[in-house]
Amino acid sequence: MRDYKKYFKLNASPEDVYNVLVNPVMLEIWTGEPAVMSEEPNSEFSLWDGAIVGKNLEFEKNRKIVQEWYFGEDTPSIVTFMLHPDKSRTSLEIRHTNIPDDAYDNIVDGWEEDYMGSVQSLFEI
Repeated sequence: MRDYKKYFKLNASPEDVYNVLVNPVMLEIWTGEPAVMSEEPNSEFSLWDGAIVGKNLEFEKNRKIVQEWYFGEDTPSIVTFMLHPDKSRTSLEIRHTNIPDDAYDNIVDGWEEDYMGSVQSLFEI
């Protein structure tokens, strides 16, 4: 199992970034696929029409989101989004723990190109 951590600078407020990560309508806009999301702890979520699924564990409005991503492993794979104000922008810290070794490279590419590439493009418009 491996861990991933990276910071992304976004040209948006923490409130706007948080909304893009938890609002199902906004998720569908930037992913281009059906999404199921709720800010209710212990609720199930689904992104990219089921390509990413898991459980929402914790929310701290406009500051923090913690999710468990399902990989079929015994050890939970935990994703933590931390939103840090940075002048008129947001520094989004992503920590993803317990990534299965055989999925690591694919997950890192997904974070940097698909997930965050799409989020960053949304705020460049």
